[in-house]
Parts: sequence; C-alpha cells; structure tokens
Amino acid sequence: MIGCGKMGGALLEHWMSGGDDFTIVDPALEQVPAPARLVADAGELGDASFDVIVVAIKPQMIDDILPGHAGRLTPGGYVLSIAAGCAAARISRAMNGAPVVRVMPNLPAAVGQGVSGICPDPAVTEEQRAHAEAMMARTGTAITVDAEDKLDRVTAVAGSGPGYVFEIARTYVAAAQELGFSAQEARAMVLGTMAGTVAMAQADEAGDLEALRNSVTSKGGTTAAGLDALNGDDTLTRLMRSTLQAAYDRAVELR
Repeated sequence: MIGCGKMGGALLEHWMSGGDDFTIVDPALEQVPAPARLVADAGELGDASFDVIVVAIKPQMIDDILPGHAGRLTPGGYVLSIAAGCAAARISRAMNGAPVVRVMPNLPAAVGQGVSGICPDPAVTEEQRAHAEAMMARTGTAITVDAEDKLDRVTAVAGSGPGYVFEIARTYVAAAQELGFSAQEARAMVLGTMAGTVAMAQADEAGDLEALRNSVTSKGGTTAAGLDALNGDDTLTRLMRSTLQAAYDRAVELR
C-alpha cells in the first residue's frame, strides 16, 4: 500500500480482516495497525513483490512515485487505486501497463458502513475483479460500474455524499437549538431520527421512499406542514440536483 492517509487508514483495518497481509510505504506515518508492516521508503522493501499494489497517494504524486514500484507486482497481480480523479490509464502507464481497478470509497468505510464505486479497466481479470470487490465489501456497500465516467458520478453521489449529510445534519441541529433545545439534546434527537429513518428505509422491502414519506405524513398535520416548508415548491429537489451536478462537474475537471 503506497501512502496511508485518512482514507487509506479508514480502509486498512477492514481490509486486513480478510486475512490479507499488508506492507505500508509512507514516510509520514509512525505506526500502522498490527499486523501490517510499515516502511518509510521503497528502498526498505528489498526485492519484495506483491499480488496487489494499493495506490493511496495524491494524484499529483503518481508520476513521480509509482514508476519506482512498477517491478514489484507478481505475475497475475494488479493495481487497486483510491487516488481520486486519477484515470486508470495514467496509473497503468506509470506501472508498466499493469491492470488497474479504480475505487471511489467514502469515509464511513472507517466504521464499516462505506459506499464504494469499483471500476476495473479492460485488462483486469475476473479473479482480480472478484478480489477487489471482496476487499471493498469488507468496508460496506460496493457497486461495480463499467466506465470511469460513471465512477465520477459515484464520486458525486457517494464519495462526496457524507459531506452533504453532515451539512444537512448540522443545519437540522442548529434549527432544533433555535426551538429551545440544548446542543446535546438537539444532536441526540437529530442523529437518532436520521439513523432510525435510514434503518426503516433499509428494512423496507418495497424500497419506495415516497411511500415511506407518505406513511408518516398525516394530511393537515405537523409533518405535512414541515414538508411543505421544506420542499413544497421543489426547492430542495432542485438544490440536490445542482449539488450532485456541481460535484460531478468538478470530478470531470480533475480527471
């Protein structure tokens, strides 16, 4: 694993739960979870080779760092990249044509509740693809897509999604405080309500969110009044569309 920042660290412990052995190359770290091995420099690896090389560095570092690892893949090995916005072709070139699986995870992977998009390039074998999917399944939900453009759309929806949810929760808590609740009370009510509502939606076999919304909304009641203020004129609908479009547009710019 080349680099192990916030996202890499969030994934690592869950990845190791599957029994894979990891060696981390990162000069900025002082320790990693056992039993992973940590080295500060690729020179400490000697002639070691690996079945999978995980790319977890910033895209601007790819061309300088990856070529030094190109000879370390075993026959039949592949590269798994979580470098956001960095095309598979660029990574493959830096790794002497190695097959590449791009992954777009999100940070709830740290608690095993992540949502990840997986995009194998055409050179990836079924065995390599299955291994990558199994690794990401240890961190939560994994969705395999067939094109890098769709992975950019995953980035807009799920990769950036925790930021949207945290912001919605933050404003929800602030509004509850304005109604007279303490910060602690407001946070407990809002997060509990959000968690319980998501659990209900996930447990519903029909999966119809509109029907679920209607099931908790009495005509002329308090929920109906709140919903009318929230999205009676489709402002929230338009805002969510523009939010995802802006994130997708930015992902395209970063390719």
